[in-house]
Amino acid sequence: MSMKIRLARGGSKKRPFYAIVATDSRMPRDGRFLEKLGTYNPLLAKDAEDRVKLNVERVQYWLGQGAQATDRVARFLEAAGLTEKKARNNPKAAVPGKAMAARAAKKAARSAAPAEE
Repeated sequence: MSMKIRLARGGSKKRPFYAIVATDSRMPRDGRFLEKLGTYNPLLAKDAEDRVKLNVERVQYWLGQGAQATDRVARFLEAAGLTEKKARNNPKAAVPGKAMAARAAKKAARSAAPAEE
């Protein structure tokens, strides 16, 4: 069974609140889970101590059982000192999309035209 530590959304519309849960990876996002490991409230300030709450002992237990944390939960675990920080590399993040590249080429052509005259 493939285990995940991930977020399960709660809260009302436009007022998100997440539970950090250990679950089978085949279950739906807000579906059945095995254990609630903590909470995450993104509406609080980033430096608020209640923004992320974790049951450290149970998180370590599930990591020991082979559970894989999702990207967002992995960042919480890194901040809590439970896992070592991974190097992240997304070289495509800085590459403009098709529409932006077309606009940039058009602007470059327009600015180069008066300089030639």
